Amino acid sequence: MTDRNVVHATFCIERAYPVPPARAFAAWASPEAKAQWFAGPEGFECYERSMDFRSGGAERLWGRHPGGKVSDFQARYFEVIPDARIIYGYDMYVDGRKISVSLATIEFHAAGQGTRLVMTEQGAFLDGYDDAGSREEGTRWLLEKLGQALG
Repeated sequence: MTDRNVVHATFCIERAYPVPPARAFAAWASPEAKAQWFAGPEGFECYERSMDFRSGGAERLWGRHPGGKVSDFQARYFEVIPDARIIYGYDMYVDGRKISVSLATIEFHAAGQGTRLVMTEQGAFLDGYDDAGSREEGTRWLLEKLGQALG
């Protein structure tokens, strides 16, 4: 029998991008734009990518990593305010096992000619899954990829 427990963690990451908030927001708003930066590592085999970007909509990215691990990101959008804020919750599965449930808030603030993006995530890590900071590390990596996509 699985030992049932929950470990909570919260992190906040800020990034500055040299584009206006509307352009930074647009990188999250369409499947084509988001696929440029929100993906697995080199060699990731995507099984499914779907996105309904609106309050009440859903998103999924499911696939196999080069080492064989299968990850499944399943999100639901709670609030989408164009050029200002995105709030979504998501379940994360690895090899078919639910490892976490998280709430993420992305804020877009004008900063001169650019954008100051603030991402806060609150996670519940489940049943012995030891995150050891890997979610925050992975999120930092994705936000770097977002910066590269924005140019």
